[in-house]
Amino acid sequence: MHVRWTLGSSTRLGLVAAAALVVAGCSRGHVKSYQGYIEGRFVYVASPEGGRLDHLSVTRGQTVEAGHPLFELDKNPEAAEMREAEHQLRASQARLTDLQTGKRPAEVDVTRAQLAQAIAAKRQADQILASDQAQYHAGGIPQTDLINAQATAKSSAAKVRELEASLAVDALPARAQQIKAQQGQVAADRASLADTLWKLQQKSIASPRRGLVFDTLYREGEWVAAGNPVVELLPPEDMEIRFFVPEPVMGKLRVGQSIRVNCDGCSANIRATINFISPQNEYTPPVIYSNESRSKLVFMVIARPSVQEAVDLHPGQPVEVTLP
Repeated sequence: MHVRWTLGSSTRLGLVAAAALVVAGCSRGHVKSYQGYIEGRFVYVASPEGGRLDHLSVTRGQTVEAGHPLFELDKNPEAAEMREAEHQLRASQARLTDLQTGKRPAEVDVTRAQLAQAIAAKRQADQILASDQAQYHAGGIPQTDLINAQATAKSSAAKVRELEASLAVDALPARAQQIKAQQGQVAADRASLADTLWKLQQKSIASPRRGLVFDTLYREGEWVAAGNPVVELLPPEDMEIRFFVPEPVMGKLRVGQSIRVNCDGCSANIRATINFISPQNEYTPPVIYSNESRSKLVFMVIARPSVQEAVDLHPGQPVEVTLP
């Protein structure tokens, strides 16, 4: 999920116009007040994957908690990739198991049967050789018959040794290099499956924080490009009060200082805490600095209200700030 924080549209009204309204401030007896406005830092919620917007779970003006479903994109392409990745991983794991366990039992049984036949043939060849040796010494057969019997006995013995060695090899796993290569393939297929699962999960997006659904930017059935925000959230803790003070007053303010805020329709005595004082002036008259022009410089100050009081404020709403 992609989340992008952006200032509200009220900033685009222009700081110069705002400064022109607040240079003088308002005076109520000995209490000095300064004009300002509410600014929201919006959270633009998007998916890193593109797709058709299948379901929009929220509407404008709705307040949602963290984890509440916001929207869902078409999952069919990723679901198909997921099934393919699962099949590939199972095939790789089966191949690795086969390499690690040697030949199958049926193949080993064939070798055992061949060995039994070879042993029987060797036993018969040994008996024939013993008989031919006795007959040769008695002068009953020529030497060539004895030589043939000796060759047959040696060949039968060699066949037995060959099959015994083959049976021993059948019980061994594959060579270490083959197993290592297949283990690498299994790891790669497992990573591919995890990546596909992550992509599938990115098609269902939930709210990262509690907040107001300020706007929805797409309708169901529309195509949403990867990274394009679908829902615009406004968390209450991201509401700011921006006001402007002249240069002489700025030096008296400190980060962490408490202020009072009044606005039309707001509860009385909203309190906020200064968390930023601009180091640069927001409005400068087109003259060389002088004692007179210094009083015309204004500096932006940002304060945060409590979360409980922020829910009653609205971006762009004008406010009046009173310093203690």
